Amino acid sequence: MMSLYLWLDLLSISVPFLVSFHPRIRLYRQWKALFLALIITLVPFIVWDVYFTIQGYWGFNEDYLSGLYLLHLPIEEWLFFICIPYACVFTHLSILEINPNLSLSDKVTKRITILLFSLFVLVLVFNIDKAYTAVDMIFAIISLALVTKFKPKLLNSFYLTFLFMLIPFFIVNGILTGTGIEGNIVWYNDAENLGIRLGTIPIEDSAYAFSMILLNLWLFFRFSSDGGSKD
Repeated sequence: MMSLYLWLDLLSISVPFLVSFHPRIRLYRQWKALFLALIITLVPFIVWDVYFTIQGYWGFNEDYLSGLYLLHLPIEEWLFFICIPYACVFTHLSILEINPNLSLSDKVTKRITILLFSLFVLVLVFNIDKAYTAVDMIFAIISLALVTKFKPKLLNSFYLTFLFMLIPFFIVNGILTGTGIEGNIVWYNDAENLGIRLGTIPIEDSAYAFSMILLNLWLFFRFSSDGGSKD
């Protein structure tokens, strides 16, 4: 199906975009902060993406693309870094709007943070020769370190909302990597990752989602007019 990737992008953002105007959410009032966060986060991820595509660490199946490219990447991949983070920021805010008390204690949050740091570092050390695994862990470590330093309270709620966000993220990522379709939209060179799959999804994609969403949320709250009162 031509343009399936484009349809996934558009469907991912359609409901969050429309509900952004809901009087309880009113995310449209914070679009300046949100799109600034999206653009800033997009830059390092696009650089990473372009390099890995050129090196053949991953690539794209033209059977599911529109055929439009920019800097070696299909236009759908560029839109991915806008549509998916937009939907995830919206989801985080919506969950907290419904349940404003959804938050872990500082003690539990600190323990989870230490555990994640340890996990990311260990995976990096023992898989430094695998490009996707190594870079993925580096991004995860940097993202978690930045938020721990500058906005640690965000993690109290993010660790919980992230579990909800993983559901639609893995539905989309599952289709991208071949679930329910012939072949796949995005392919991976398993020599550069752990070779462990959650269904059709490389396990590294969990850390990839973690880093991308967390960075977008942190920057959004830094730029938003309320300073992140719902974190």
